[in-house]
Amino acid sequence: MSKIKIMCTSTGCIEYAPARYHDLGIEIIRIHVLFNGKEYKEGPELDPVEFYRQLETIEDPKNHLPSTALPDTEDIRAAFEKAIRDGYDESIVFTLSSALGGTWNKIRLIAEEYRDRLRTHVVDTKITCFGEGFLAIKAAQFAAAGLSSEEILAETAWMMRRQEFIGVDGKLDYLIYNGRLKGGKAFLGQMFNICPVIHFSEDGEITPLESVRTPKKALARTCELLKEKIGDRSPDDYLLWHIYTGPSLIAALKEIEGKYGIRTNHEAVIMSPVSGCHNGPWLAGYGLAFLRRPDEPLEVEG
Repeated sequence: MSKIKIMCTSTGCIEYAPARYHDLGIEIIRIHVLFNGKEYKEGPELDPVEFYRQLETIEDPKNHLPSTALPDTEDIRAAFEKAIRDGYDESIVFTLSSALGGTWNKIRLIAEEYRDRLRTHVVDTKITCFGEGFLAIKAAQFAAAGLSSEEILAETAWMMRRQEFIGVDGKLDYLIYNGRLKGGKAFLGQMFNICPVIHFSEDGEITPLESVRTPKKALARTCELLKEKIGDRSPDDYLLWHIYTGPSLIAALKEIEGKYGIRTNHEAVIMSPVSGCHNGPWLAGYGLAFLRRPDEPLEVEG
């Protein structure tokens, strides 16, 4: 039986999630954040709470935008080399959506260098934040239970087809500054205080589901859409958690969600700085992961 190493890019937020996930042996490949003239490796060198506090209070944010850089080639190679030294035959690497940058492709190309020594599957999760990380966590648990790589990939693919990230950018500033909202849409959005309800499309792009007047109404609409997504599924068969950047909007969401009977059943997980630097410090929403019941077919593709 193959020995399978599970890896994840730092955008998966595993280090910001509950401590019970920290001892699963998941290797973290770190993406970089460039901010205020310094370059940080996401995770050990950049605290997300402090990062979002600075984004919220920094003067002239338009001219002090954070940016991101791909993982170091040396770090990716080191992760594969370590897996080989530790006796692994295979690895599965979960990355943030390929639509958000070149990390998936870079890891995939470097993995080819090791194909004779380490059979590697690089998974484009089509999402980011703890939705990405939770796929790696489940994969590590499946590997520990003795599932093959084919079985692990099939189980996580089932989850990927149903995963959800839905939330609200309370202010459009960073979306406009980063060029994700341009021209007339940016002007009208600011003029009429429009807040987009955003989610990840099937192609892994962050797209607006709807545009709503005022953050409060957008949060309410987020709750309505989430209820539709969950349907009559039992809380035993999904995990639901809060996603947020800064603290301001998440408090309002928690107040509103009670009116819709929404109850999270997993701890909140802050958004990674690499992901959040494009949205800014005023985002709040939900991550949703469905758990396959024994009576639900795996729907193996191909």
